[in-house]
Amino acid sequence: MMERQYVEFATPERAEIVKDTLAAPEDDEVIISVCHAGINRADLLQRMGLYPPPADASPVPGLEVSGTVAALGKNVSAYAVGDRVCALTHGGGYASRAIARADHCLPLPEGITTEQGAALPEALLTVWYNVVERGRLTSGDTALIHGGSSGIGSIGIQMARTLGATVLSTAGSEARCVSVAELGAAFVANHRESDLFEQFNQAGYANNIDVILDIAGGDLMQTNLELAAQDGRIVCIGVMRGMQSEINLATVFMKRLTLTGSTLRRLETAERARCFQSIREHIWPAVTTGAIAPIVDATYPLHEVLRAHQHMQAGGHFGKLVLDCRVA
Repeated sequence: MMERQYVEFATPERAEIVKDTLAAPEDDEVIISVCHAGINRADLLQRMGLYPPPADASPVPGLEVSGTVAALGKNVSAYAVGDRVCALTHGGGYASRAIARADHCLPLPEGITTEQGAALPEALLTVWYNVVERGRLTSGDTALIHGGSSGIGSIGIQMARTLGATVLSTAGSEARCVSVAELGAAFVANHRESDLFEQFNQAGYANNIDVILDIAGGDLMQTNLELAAQDGRIVCIGVMRGMQSEINLATVFMKRLTLTGSTLRRLETAERARCFQSIREHIWPAVTTGAIAPIVDATYPLHEVLRAHQHMQAGGHFGKLVLDCRVA
């Protein structure tokens, strides 16, 4: 048994730090002494009661952590107590200690801080599963990663480039467009200015984009269909611009498009483990060398979790927001 402190939302506008104890890890699990936890939009929705966790998940928010291994299940041989790791959790990340499956962990290289490590698991899995697996990205493709200044977008641009794609993106200001281009995007459109299709058309990319990762939904979907190449694949993982979309199905028919989507909280445990193994093989070497580098915009102490959520809701951040979970 290990003591932990964790965040409990008494109401959507009131957070408390609560103490309890964690049971010993299951056979395939580790307990992590959490240094930092990543903040995701799913956490904000959960706080507001709009995205309840699955029945088998921890009710404590937080889907990704980094820190040191504190205890091992009896089947775990890949890690030792004291190893630095980052991990996807099935909830429970906003805490001083958290449980994760060993096959959902990644070893942190020396050049990566625990702040940076907390920005990796969810974004890596999201991009791998949606862009590479569902979107079938291959070397030589052209990929559009919307929202390049977000945590997912900033990692997605770097991952797609590592895999040999020409990468395009969108951002909400001229300064952000410049910063996103510095991540490796060949062209970045400002979604707050003129028509998106025309921006990509003038740059020579309209009707030539093989894979599109859409985090916005709503009225952006028809633009995605128009931008896509023949046999293009569009993967929608967010609805920041609305749950409803009106699309012209003739565009889908004429271009033979594939429109799909997913939510990682409903992805089976074995599928997550399989994806993490692929990430270790194909992506982690680039993280180790620094070719893929997580970007942390700001870090908040655990007791200021509501202020961190307000920061995310207000927008304006570039990269990831992180919690420091090291409590006295």
